[in-house]
Amino acid sequence: MNNSLLKKGNLVFLGAGNMAEALARGILRSGLCPAGRIRVADPLPERLAIFHKEFGVVGTADNKQAVRDAEIVILAVKPQVMGQVLDELKGALTRDALVISIAAGIPTGRYEAALGDGCRVVRVMPNTPALVRCGASAVCGGRRATEADLQSAEAIMKAVGVVVRTKEQDMDAVTAVSGSGPAYVFYLVEAVLEAARRLGLEEAAAKKLFYETVEGVARLIKETGLEAGELRRRVTSKGGTTAAAVEVLENRKVKEALVDAVLAAHRRSRELSQS
Repeated sequence: MNNSLLKKGNLVFLGAGNMAEALARGILRSGLCPAGRIRVADPLPERLAIFHKEFGVVGTADNKQAVRDAEIVILAVKPQVMGQVLDELKGALTRDALVISIAAGIPTGRYEAALGDGCRVVRVMPNTPALVRCGASAVCGGRRATEADLQSAEAIMKAVGVVVRTKEQDMDAVTAVSGSGPAYVFYLVEAVLEAARRLGLEEAAAKKLFYETVEGVARLIKETGLEAGELRRRVTSKGGTTAAAVEVLENRKVKEALVDAVLAAHRRSRELSQS
């Protein structure tokens, strides 16, 4: 596809939260759409003011007004208010509008049923590193979504990170692995920095060293193509400091606990998608 997402209409964000802001910034930096063809709707004037100041984007509190000439509508509201937003959109979208949802847990069938009239929907599961253009997102299409629709959604998400295409039946697993994934890493960072504090290591030095370690580990896995287990074994010398640490982790069954945590996230995602 060419560099432009739009043919004749506007790209509209319903919801002006942090993820919408990250996507707008990525879209503009990538040249996918000019600011003059982006609209945003949100009930909070302060969020609309940020979009206007940062991007020159026109905002409104009226969802129906925002989508009047929409070619692509990005639903960036919280799942718990999605029903209300969909009620407002009934009959307001043009027949050619593509709906992209980044809300967790809501299947494409619910959007199609609520909006009707041949609505084309693409569902996206992003994660918070998109805020620094290092996100990992998965996309899947609804029953009427075309290849072009999926490519449009992928182009938007590539503006803030990497994208994979998946089946909708796998989206709960994606939510558990990458959607909630940053929290697992943050939890690990919290634990290691607490240990550094107990050891008396100066906080700024500890943060600099471990933040760089986390980033370096991710690059090492990606660039070598080796499995994490193999890389761990390579740095775990028998009788050494790393071996002592890993022994504690194994004895405390930390790996099993983390697996259980991801499975719990998956179960909760399925519960939300069926509610």
